[in-house]
Amino acid sequence: MKKILLTSSIIAAALFFNGCEEKQNKINRYLQNWTGVNGVLEVYAGEKLIKRFIKIDKLSTAISTDGKESRAYRYGYGFLDENLDFKKDANEKKVYFEVSDYSTYVFFENPNP
Repeated sequence: MKKILLTSSIIAAALFFNGCEEKQNKINRYLQNWTGVNGVLEVYAGEKLIKRFIKIDKLSTAISTDGKESRAYRYGYGFLDENLDFKKDANEKKVYFEVSDYSTYVFFENPNP
């Protein structure tokens, strides 16, 4: 009887989470924010790297005021890596940034924590 109850509970949970992709995304974002991410955002002009932001915990998509449509940019907070050395120096401050969907950028986890 316990095996049937356990099996049915697992199946019910799987169906619940399978049908709620947004809920899965929210849970994943919560866990990611809780554990922290050492993200890096690099912005390019052609092939040239022009800006790098480090120690970003998340990159978010802007939502319209009525909450129905995504805006054409991403935003977040990170340290402006002015000398492009992947390290937060004493003079480098945490800043708010926005990057357009029409920009060339790469967001990744810093391989050098």
